[in-house]
Amino acid sequence: MSNLSSYAVTDKWPARLPGQLQLYSLPTPNGVKVSIMLEEIDLAYEPHLVDFGKDDQHTPEFLSVSPNNKIPAILDPNGPHGQPLALFESGAILVYLAEKSGQLMPHDPAERYQCLQWLMFQIGGIGPMFGQLGYFVKFAGKEIEDERPRQRYIDESVRLLTVLDKHLKDREWIMGGQYSIADIAVLPWIRGLVGFYEAGPLVDFERFTHVRRVLDKFLARPAVQRGLEIPARD
Repeated sequence: MSNLSSYAVTDKWPARLPGQLQLYSLPTPNGVKVSIMLEEIDLAYEPHLVDFGKDDQHTPEFLSVSPNNKIPAILDPNGPHGQPLALFESGAILVYLAEKSGQLMPHDPAERYQCLQWLMFQIGGIGPMFGQLGYFVKFAGKEIEDERPRQRYIDESVRLLTVLDKHLKDREWIMGGQYSIADIAVLPWIRGLVGFYEAGPLVDFERFTHVRRVLDKFLARPAVQRGLEIPARD
C-alpha cells in the first residue's frame, strides 16, 4: 500500500484513514451509486464532499483524479497488484467494486454481460435523458419559451421508462431475482426524476407500476438509505 499523501487530491481532502478507499463525491444520482455500492458490499471507505457551490470540481486537486471534472471519483490504496488506483466515471467504479468484492454482479458470463447491458442502458440513456429533462424543469431551461426541447426529453424519458417497466414485469430486480449493480445504477436516477426534478407528472410516472414497485423495494434497503446521505452536505 502506497502513501496516499503523494496524490494531489489529498492536499485538498486529506486522508485521515489512508488505508481505506477514498471517495470524492456529492449525493446526486451519479454520486450515490458509489456510496450505495460501498455500503452494500461493506467495504471500509472515507467519504469527502466535493462542493459544487465552491467549484471544488474544477480544482487541480480534484482534476487529478477526475479529469472530466465530474463526480464521483475514488482513490483505492489497495488496487490491482497492490498498487493505488484512481478511477472516475460511476459506471466504471461500480464494475471495479463488483469485481473487487465479488459481489453484486453475476459470475455467469452470459448473465454478467446482461447486467452490463443494463448498466450501459443507464449510462447512455436514462442518465443523459433524465438529466436534460431536469434542466428544463428545475434549472435555467425552464425559462426557455420554446417547448419543443423539453418535450423531446419528456418523450424520450417516457420511452426509456416504458422499456424498463416492461422488463421489470414479473422480475424482482433488473437481473431477475438477483440484486445487482444494474439496480444501483438505474434506480437513483428514477428517484431523482420523480423527487428532486419533480418531473413525475410530466412523464405520468404512476402508470409505470413495475418501476414504482422496484424503486420502493430499493429505497427500503438499509444500505441504500445510508448511501443516499453520503457524503454528508455541509
